[in-house]
Amino acid sequence: INMATHTGSQGTVKVGSNAIAELKSWTLDQSQDTVETTKLGDTVKTFSATQSSSSGTMDCFWDETDSSGQGAMTIGATVTLNLYPEGATSGDTYYSGSAIINSVGVAQAHDGIVERTFGFQVTGAVTIATV
Repeated sequence: INMATHTGSQGTVKVGSNAIAELKSWTLDQSQDTVETTKLGDTVKTFSATQSSSSGTMDCFWDETDSSGQGAMTIGATVTLNLYPEGATSGDTYYSGSAIINSVGVAQAHDGIVERTFGFQVTGAVTIATV
């Protein structure tokens, strides 16, 4: 079996069509809520799917000049995020959704580079598409 693999360095994230500068990493977590439907007399538990949700994080080196990427992701802002695990060229798969920025952090160490972290909650569905 021939399987395609990709290195992490191929990934990118865009706010709309604007790439986020100095991106180090990103995550997208999708989850599905369930409700128990077991009845009296059943010998095994059963469940039904209810609502799903998606959220994630991004880690960057701080770039205060990136006004359309890092600068657009302020607390409470709703942005369109496009997350590309394999790059953003023709034929590449990506995830897209409307996301509320729910956390922004800054970290620095005396021997490191200033970093920013962003957390987001997708509102609505995540779509999977191809560039």
